[in-house]
Amino acid sequence: MDLGIEGKWALVFGASQGIGAAVAHALGEEGCNVIIGARNSDGIRKLASEIRTEHGVEVIPHTIDLTDAKAVADLCHKIENDWEIDILLNNTGGPPPSGSRGVSDDVWSESVQGLLMTVVRLTESAVKGMAARRWGRVLTVASSGVVQPIANLAVSNTVRAAAAGFSKSLAGEVAKDGITVNMIVPGRINTGRLAQINTQNAERQGMTLEAFEEASLATIPAGRFGTPEEFAKVAVFLMSDHAGYVTGSMVRVDGGIIKGI
Repeated sequence: MDLGIEGKWALVFGASQGIGAAVAHALGEEGCNVIIGARNSDGIRKLASEIRTEHGVEVIPHTIDLTDAKAVADLCHKIENDWEIDILLNNTGGPPPSGSRGVSDDVWSESVQGLLMTVVRLTESAVKGMAARRWGRVLTVASSGVVQPIANLAVSNTVRAAAAGFSKSLAGEVAKDGITVNMIVPGRINTGRLAQINTQNAERQGMTLEAFEEASLATIPAGRFGTPEEFAKVAVFLMSDHAGYVTGSMVRVDGGIIKGI
């Protein structure tokens, strides 16, 4: 299926590995040019070379720490003045695992900056050009903790819920400009982040990693962890021309783990 995004420009964050890298690859496969952002300079340069070679599109690597407010402000200026962004994937890193109590002010502040304010400012900058061109796609990677809180990830559950409120509010404001704003909710996708969480939870519960993962898999109706590639296919559809009537939505890619409707 031709998704109608060939020649457009996408800005993808968290692109050095995991779901961000998979989405960047999938966009390139559709003929979309990609600006890939992450802290890992070597990782995004390597990914840029791979995408250029495999898909023949333009790729610009941009090193960025999304918890650095000054760096984000500089990038917003670039988005508004130097680049024409048609598609934005907000994909921010997660805070360290923790309960709801005893979290330091520094962790809360860094998490609000990295998970919420970064999403707000980058999205605001991108939709200005999208509105002028009467076409745009904004997709923010959330967490299943927004719908069903995840144990020992209280900070993520809390701050990402605020980002969900922003996304839903903005969707109603910019739909008339041809812009869709959605969220995509990964379940347990087989990435380095999942491995980190599983390892820490196994240690916290006094279990081996193998035993913890076996128990985790038993709670997923699909009986397995998801892959970054199958997550990316859903994400790219939501950012395509075919998804022009899908906005203000929260789409789950979770193997059925969320119990609510």
